[in-house]
Amino acid sequence: MDKFTTLRAIAAPLMRDNVDTDIVIRIERLMGGDTRREELGRYCFESLRYLPDGSENPDFVTNQGPYRRAQILLAGDNFGCGSSREGAVWALMLMGIRCVIAPSFGDIFRNNCYQNGLLPVVMDRAEIEAIAADVGNSPEQNQVAIDL
Repeated sequence: MDKFTTLRAIAAPLMRDNVDTDIVIRIERLMGGDTRREELGRYCFESLRYLPDGSENPDFVTNQGPYRRAQILLAGDNFGCGSSREGAVWALMLMGIRCVIAPSFGDIFRNNCYQNGLLPVVMDRAEIEAIAADVGNSPEQNQVAIDL
């Protein structure tokens, strides 16, 4: 696991509440052995990132310009709720996400983050929305800095 001390990166705003672990990574991708762990990143947020025909959904934030390189995810309340799927953390990390900033997290998801090197940061929603508005103006110029 990489030591986390500082990060300065593009932050992608996904200001949805109750993003559960099934939205992050579908259970079918974790069961049955068809998907190797190293491939989970491409399936992260699969139902949101891709259209039914398999093409990219241009409306999903990480399919847009600089957000493709985001290492920080700005999220709504109760991120990572639902089942205790460690694969959700793996998928986010393999997608390139190192930190999720949200007003609250699912308890098991938050613990899985700490065990796997993904930093969950709790902040007030109004502050997160202000950051999201700021980075939305120029994601590359207005990168978010985290210093532990």
